[in-house]
Amino acid sequence: MPFSTAPARSLLRRLFERWGAHPEGRKQLAAETEIATLPLPPQLILPLAQHIGAPARPLVQAGERVLRGQLLAEAQGMISAPLHAPTSGTIDGIGDVAVPHPSGLTGPAILLTPDGLDEAIPAESNDPFSLEPAEISRRVAAAGIVGMGGATFPAAVKLALGQKTRIPTLILNGGECEPYLTCDDRLMRERADEVIDGARIILRAIGGDEAMIGVEDNKPEAIAALRTAARDFAEVTVVPVPSRYPMGSEKQLITWLTGKEIPAEGRPADIGVMVQNVGTAAAIHRAIRFGEPLTRRIVTVSGGAIRTPRNLEVRIGTPLSALVEFCGGTTRPVARWVMGGPMMGLSIQSLDIPIIKGSGGVLALCEAEVAGRPEPGPCIRCASCVGACPIGLMPLEMAALIRNGDLKESVAIGLKDCIGCGTCSFVCPSQIPLVQYFNHAKGELAAQDRNKMKQDAIKQLVEARDARMEREAREKAEAAARRKAERERAKAAAAEAAAAKAAAAAATTPAKVEETTT
Repeated sequence: MPFSTAPARSLLRRLFERWGAHPEGRKQLAAETEIATLPLPPQLILPLAQHIGAPARPLVQAGERVLRGQLLAEAQGMISAPLHAPTSGTIDGIGDVAVPHPSGLTGPAILLTPDGLDEAIPAESNDPFSLEPAEISRRVAAAGIVGMGGATFPAAVKLALGQKTRIPTLILNGGECEPYLTCDDRLMRERADEVIDGARIILRAIGGDEAMIGVEDNKPEAIAALRTAARDFAEVTVVPVPSRYPMGSEKQLITWLTGKEIPAEGRPADIGVMVQNVGTAAAIHRAIRFGEPLTRRIVTVSGGAIRTPRNLEVRIGTPLSALVEFCGGTTRPVARWVMGGPMMGLSIQSLDIPIIKGSGGVLALCEAEVAGRPEPGPCIRCASCVGACPIGLMPLEMAALIRNGDLKESVAIGLKDCIGCGTCSFVCPSQIPLVQYFNHAKGELAAQDRNKMKQDAIKQLVEARDARMEREAREKAEAAARRKAERERAKAAAAEAAAAKAAAAAATTPAKVEETTT
């Protein structure tokens, strides 16, 4: 339960004054606009990798007609998620297209041309509380639901943990601490009943006792709507949390709401907690109640260059250009396009890339919103980054180690616990891009791990080849020895037979001579 004693709350608030940051919110641009439905675009682009884990495997071919909700690609492996048709139409093909990626890489995607009919496959309605927990997890997996807050971890994998270990507490993340983004805020205001029902279904799936919904205290309308929707369900409580970046991080939310801390390199399940986004809960509600797979989501379109910032309900696969056009386009030059939030989102170079399951925002930032950061200077050892780090790390020391190429030591002092929130870079008076060092180092370590796995695999193949060749040589030698022994035995048997024959012949020769003489 949340801390209830005044001393404990006071201590937490003092601790919270020492980490995080207060970037300008700019949420007012879109926060008061109700969710609007975006019309279908001429073509949907559906990347096969819209989640953490193995990409989905396509099941359709060019020219095939599909219906809304139809399975287009199946999950591969334990950590994966299937992909469904967001509307009815014709499959144009499967090929490499530009996908959301920090390096602007391409990836395989299914191209779907809508026919405008929006015909759906028959769906089955269910009473979630008549289903067994394992069946709920199975249906969530079949619906392709992933973390809607941006992490895109397959939701069913988390739910399945509840059947293996005790997880009494569910936390729904309604923090939405990134500037500009208000899609979760509008969801909680307008569809609070879906969020609450999703929370209760998740509790059923994991066998949990309580659900807490953490919402930043700068969203009073969302808090009020959720509390109204939860008034008949004692197991669900709505708890305001401080408006401080990155309060939306699960580690910070867990600590504030429960007083527990996730161990280094641990998981929330290790301390009996599960965290899901409010959007994920709403998607689970629709999947279990109405048999609807994840084919749409709410997206904030905002930024100083957007004519009419809005929150839109969008079909997965819609190109970003369609969202921008629906919002009236831009009113001034765009200095930077961002997919997601400005702190942790991706800078993008093209509006041809599609909305995917984890896309929470499309931002068109003007020059005034991105200017004002001079060239990086030397570290002045002020320790601002240390005080701001929500995980309690030492960013300046990690960055120094990384610059010197000592990745192993940077890991030893906490690199892998870094959540990549960018708070350290934001508060640094010398404008040192600390988080870029950490992301670079993580990439190098991942490359080293992949190379080590490759080398280990090659070593195993070489060892297997040597063992096979040694076995084959041994088997050949043994076969040759057997053949030689068989030849020797045959030779000896032949000699023996010849000797016996000669002996027999010799035994009959005197009798014949005597008979002839007589």
